[in-house]
Amino acid sequence: MPKVCILVHTHSFLDTRIFQKEAKSLKKNGYDVVMIVPRIKGKLFKVNKEPFESELLEKRFTYEGIEIVTYNFETFKPTVEHMHEQIKDPAMLFTNPLVELGLKEKADVYHAHEVGSLFAGVGIKRKLAHAGVSVPLIFDSHDLIPDPFDMSPRLVAMGKLLDDLLKEINHLITVSPSIKAYYITKQPLLPIDILYNSPPLHAAYKPKITHDKKLTVGYEGHIADKKKGSSDKIFEMTEHAAKEIDEFTFKIIGGVLHHQTLDIPEKVKDHIHLTGWVPFEQIVSEMTDIDIGWIDFEDLNHSLNRSYALPNKFFSYLNNGIPVIVNKLHDMEQFIQTHQCGIVLNKQHATGADYAEAVLYLHSNRKVLEQMSANARAVMEKLYSWEQMEKRMLQIYQTLLSKQSPSFYL
Repeated sequence: MPKVCILVHTHSFLDTRIFQKEAKSLKKNGYDVVMIVPRIKGKLFKVNKEPFESELLEKRFTYEGIEIVTYNFETFKPTVEHMHEQIKDPAMLFTNPLVELGLKEKADVYHAHEVGSLFAGVGIKRKLAHAGVSVPLIFDSHDLIPDPFDMSPRLVAMGKLLDDLLKEINHLITVSPSIKAYYITKQPLLPIDILYNSPPLHAAYKPKITHDKKLTVGYEGHIADKKKGSSDKIFEMTEHAAKEIDEFTFKIIGGVLHHQTLDIPEKVKDHIHLTGWVPFEQIVSEMTDIDIGWIDFEDLNHSLNRSYALPNKFFSYLNNGIPVIVNKLHDMEQFIQTHQCGIVLNKQHATGADYAEAVLYLHSNRKVLEQMSANARAVMEKLYSWEQMEKRMLQIYQTLLSKQSPSFYL
């Protein structure tokens, strides 16, 4: 049974992509999976940053079938300068907890998810090579980080570090066509695949039946500042739409992070439904009464990453036959235009009133809404579900392992 060691530096161990999709899929398909994950101030944390206060305190435990090994984040906070210094010097020893714990697992494949964990992965790979053992290293780039549009000295330096780290990996996985194309310009000969942020198909899905006097717009995830999931835009959209639609609801699955509050204005309070953070498996049931999904990313003049994004929520909507309304974002625009599964506003910087106008258009054109809904579900069934992504991931692993020389672990 091949062993996979997943290296994590800043994400929650319950991260949807890392734990719910990749780790569980590998386990289901016969791999021995261990995740090495950080504690912050001695605690593990959920995706909304809420800590597990009195549980999961063991250094090693099994959670939903996945082996979890923990270390203290405070003991591994390398600066960009420190990482670059170590990478540039072949004689450096890479003495840090993530490397040490990773080596103890004697895995057949290492799979890193951030720059920090990739740095540790390169350290593991170099130490094993020095001992005469070759192991493949995967880098899973969830985002385009560092963002090429951000010219702050720290991120420019991180970009140079990442360029060097990429020379030592065996395979790169990312989340959108444009991010893949960007990495190809960096490393043209490096094998690169896209694993979209898709959920498993909603098995109990039923085609939407719309009601002329009722409409629900939904948002899944973190309600943040004006750059992403703006509460101000939600409230403005709701105010405008509720004036024209008899029964209008804006449903938020998720919301603010732990210890934060969302102040909802009195004039829209009756039209906002906030579920709070729900388990990954419950998201599909919370989506059943949503007619339209909403995504808004701002700061596009300073963020190529946002323009190239295809986030989890995008595919969650489509999986449930929910058309998506977005501002002008490159990869989502290409996807929506190709598959006719939503509306892209011809504005990078859209207001809540702009989104309300699109909502009211679909409210008044129910046949269009129903066709977009059918298109959204169909494209997930045929091309983009996690079941399809799982096949891609397993092929990546099989290819890497078929090239691997016999391990000294055996």
